[in-house]
Formats: sequence, structure tokens, C-alpha cells
Amino acid sequence: MAAIPLFPLHTVLYPDGYLPLQVFEVRYLDMVKRCIEHKEDFGVVALAQGEEVRKPEQHETLCAVGTMAHIEEWKALMPGLMHIRCKGGHRFRIVAAEQLKHGLWMAEVALIDDDMAVPIPADQQDVADSLGVLIQTLQERGIPLEQMPMQTPYRLAEAGWVANRWCELLRLSLAQKQLLLAQENPVLRLELVQDVMVEHGLLN
Repeated sequence: MAAIPLFPLHTVLYPDGYLPLQVFEVRYLDMVKRCIEHKEDFGVVALAQGEEVRKPEQHETLCAVGTMAHIEEWKALMPGLMHIRCKGGHRFRIVAAEQLKHGLWMAEVALIDDDMAVPIPADQQDVADSLGVLIQTLQERGIPLEQMPMQTPYRLAEAGWVANRWCELLRLSLAQKQLLLAQENPVLRLELVQDVMVEHGLLN
């Protein structure tokens, strides 16, 4: 079990997903600088209650499951403003969390096992095929690799990877995204994504 700094957001980061962030609050600027200096990751967790920017008397409630974020690129745009680009790593479950005086959350977390590389079941192949078509369409439009909504390698034969990419792309509520993140069976996560896509007319 490890203690990590947290960055609560109104979004859900999935393993192998990427997250660009503008960092300007002192609590997060200090955290990011420490992470870069010590080559450490931080945790991204969704806010069940509260705002991303700290306000007086605000109460923040954190969701129970989050994802480690690895800083891949960073740029100091000006004093007090940084742009970072993060990639999602291991998922974790919060065991205990505490907000420090200056507002930064620290948490004891237990890591969740990575998805096993489970092949796409025949009944869900249409979900993977649709993602493959989307990737090909974006490539044909000349979208630069760094602007693609999903990053290489494209693991279109793995249930967990395909499910996670659709979780990022689909218009889901924060609660739905959180439930899918916490689902530890990648095939079941893919089935749930398929149900949503059928419901929205995205699959036949």
C-alpha cells in the first residue's frame, strides 16, 4: 500500500488513456513539480462532490477508484501556469484519504490488478471493429498522432483496451464512467460498453 498525491477532477482517466491538463493552483503546481523532479506519478480521481478549483468552505468528496497518471510531457507556459500531458497507468482503490492544510489530497491506496490481455469475444467483435473504423477514418483525415483521441499501440484485439477507449469516447455520465472504471472484468466492461452503443444507435 502506498501514499500518493491526488488530483481530483470532473473526469475519469482510464489505463492507457491520455489527459492534457492546465495546472495553475499552487497546490497542484507544487505537486507536479515534485512529481517531475522525483519521476513519480500522481493519482487522478473523479470528484463525486465539489469543484476542481478550490473555494472557501467547499467540501470535496472523492470517488473510491482512480488511476495513476504518468507525466509524459510538461511545459511551463509562464510563472504559475504549466501544461502537462499524462498517460493513465494502474488503477487504484482509495483506502484512506486526507486533505492537507494547503488543499492537496493525499491518499493511502491499494493498486488494482491490470486487465489481463483477454481477446475480444465473438459477440463483442462489432465494438472492436467500430473502433478500428474510427481510427482509420481519423488517420485518413490526416489527424496528427499526438492529436488522436487514443494513443498507439492500438490493441484492437484486447477486450480491456477497446472497452477503455470507448469509455473515453462515449457521452457517459461521470457515474457511468466511474462504474466502468471500477469494473475489474474487462469482458464484462466491454459488454456494458456494447449495451450503451446499441442503446445510442451506434451499433446495429
